Amino acid sequence: MKSFHTRASRAAGLLAAFLLVFGVQALAQQKYTPQRGQAGKDVIWIPTPQDVVDRMLTMAQVTPRDFVVDLGAGDGRIAIAAAKKFGARAMGIEYNPDMARHANENAAAAGVAGEGAGKAFIRQGDIFATDFSEATVLTMYLLPGLNLKLRPTILSMRPGTRVVSHAFTMDDWEPDEVSSSDGRHAYFWIVPANVQGSWNFEAHGLKSVLNFEQRFQKIAGTIALGELRAGLRAPRLRGFHIAFAYVDEKGMRREFTGTVSGGKMEGSFRDDTGATGRWTAVKR
Repeated sequence: MKSFHTRASRAAGLLAAFLLVFGVQALAQQKYTPQRGQAGKDVIWIPTPQDVVDRMLTMAQVTPRDFVVDLGAGDGRIAIAAAKKFGARAMGIEYNPDMARHANENAAAAGVAGEGAGKAFIRQGDIFATDFSEATVLTMYLLPGLNLKLRPTILSMRPGTRVVSHAFTMDDWEPDEVSSSDGRHAYFWIVPANVQGSWNFEAHGLKSVLNFEQRFQKIAGTIALGELRAGLRAPRLRGFHIAFAYVDEKGMRREFTGTVSGGKMEGSFRDDTGATGRWTAVKR
């Protein structure tokens, strides 16, 4: 009788072990399938339609020289399109580890999995704790509150970084462009350089002072011309590119274009006579 019970116990143990291994293998073989509307860390998952994805990347004028980062990557479709259709290096940041694995599987199926040029990689992580400062293009489909929370980080990125958001704005940071298709909107910004304040300005042999007031990419200003404080005409700031004009005390109009690099600006000018020259400005 003891032998029978021993054999029965061993058989039951083997059966339990078999069922455990089989069950684990069966679970491993189950493919993760995200569900539209499923809850995430801060948002629910609603995939961006492919035509909107293409428009977002086209608005940003993505090229193979770009590093595209998609915040809240979901199934990876934006990063994959950036790599496959535009040849960019692309990375998505996705909080859900199952979704991140699924997105990398999608990248592999699309033939673009990896971390080099023309490749897409989805990193599991929190968008508020992951460094994406090296991106040249930033894409997102989040919520207004999250966009606003991210805004200081985005504005501190390299001037000229292009930013595209599906559906939601950046509050009072007005977009540089809005595209609409089938009732869906995509918003585009270029991170502006910081020109707020006073600058020592030199051009056509004269030294003076430029003063700028800035609200995101919108600027206004004046230039000191002796006792005259002349307003700047048509001042424009687009990324690190700046342009403005002024009319001096003799009625001569001069137009200036240039670039901003930290605390220095420089470029070229032309006046009403057709004369040209170089100009520089250094932050005071």
